[in-house]
Amino acid sequence: MVNDRNTSFVLPRGATGFFWPKEGPLPKTDLRAFLTALYAAARGAGGKVGEVEEQAYPRTFHTASVVGSAGESIVLCHAHHPWIAFAQTRRNWYGEEFHAPPPWAHVFTDAGFVVLSSELLATPLSDVDTSVLGPGEWREVRSYSITTLGGVLFNAWD
Repeated sequence: MVNDRNTSFVLPRGATGFFWPKEGPLPKTDLRAFLTALYAAARGAGGKVGEVEEQAYPRTFHTASVVGSAGESIVLCHAHHPWIAFAQTRRNWYGEEFHAPPPWAHVFTDAGFVVLSSELLATPLSDVDTSVLGPGEWREVRSYSITTLGGVLFNAWD
């Protein structure tokens, strides 16, 4: 199931990738589960897995691609929450450059991930429950001129 804009989105701790050591480490998305779903999605698309790039500081997400007859789809997997998004090109951060999930995106949902729609990712921050964000996170949001949910989730702030 794709999470769409009609659903209220509450940012949980770790959504921005920032944390304070005294609060303990952030949760981690199971990379092996993501890779398993990625290969299943590639088979479902009649294609193959392209380059896979594990999350590295300061990026908040893993990046991979599925290459099929329709071209290459960039798959983003949040490093701290089981969220999946799609884009046309590889970047270190995203704002509103998300694409609608392809027909084979259900494979990620079947594997326990939440596929985020491009509409939801374009949601203005004013329409998102941001009560968990701390002063440091808001400083980064303002510094990088982030205005959307997608920009908060798929970033490379430092």
